[in-house]
Amino acid sequence: MVKAKIILASGSPRRRQLLSELGISFQVVTADVSELDATTSPHLTPAELARENARLKAVAVMKLKPGSWVLGADTVVVLDGRLFGKPASQEEAREFLQALSGCTHEVITSCALIAPNGEEEVFHETSKVTFRDLSDEIIERYLTEVSVLDKAGAYALQERGEWIIAQVEGSRTNVIGLPTECLGKVLKKRGLL
Repeated sequence: MVKAKIILASGSPRRRQLLSELGISFQVVTADVSELDATTSPHLTPAELARENARLKAVAVMKLKPGSWVLGADTVVVLDGRLFGKPASQEEAREFLQALSGCTHEVITSCALIAPNGEEEVFHETSKVTFRDLSDEIIERYLTEVSVLDKAGAYALQERGEWIIAQVEGSRTNVIGLPTECLGKVLKKRGLL
C-alpha cells in the first residue's frame, strides 16, 4: 500500500529535515498568513497562540490544495509569560539572548494536521531549555555565526547550541521546530507512517 503524501505548510528548512527523518514523503507549500502574536491576541496562552498559528497555516494551504493531508506547525519561546518570536533585527536578537541568559524557558511547538475531509487534529509539545550565563562576547560570537532572524527566541539548538544551552528537558526535536516523537504517533494512528 502506498502511503499518502503530506503537504508541509512551512518553509522552515529545519521542519523539512525533521519530517524527512521520519521517512514520510511530503511536499512544501506555504501560504501568506498573518500570524497571531501576544499583541494581536493577548487573550491566548502561549500554547493556544502556537496552536492557532499552526492551524491558520494548515487551513491556508488546505484552501490551495483541497483534498490533501496538510501539516502546519508553529513554535513559540516563553519566559515568565513573555513571548519571544522571531526577532525583527540583530539588535532585538541580542536583547532576546540577553533576556534568556541564565534562565530556563519553555519552547512550545504546535502541529495542526488536516485530513483530506477537513477533519483537524491539533496538538502541541512543551520542552524546557536552560541557557548558560551568556557573556556579551558569547552573544556577539553566536550572532555572527548563526543566522537567527528566522528563529523563535533568536537561537537554534542545532546550530552552535552548545555555546548557549546548558540543558534541554523534553523533546529536542520540539526545540528544533517539530516534535517528531509525538507527530510520529499521530501519523501512525492516521495510517500515514
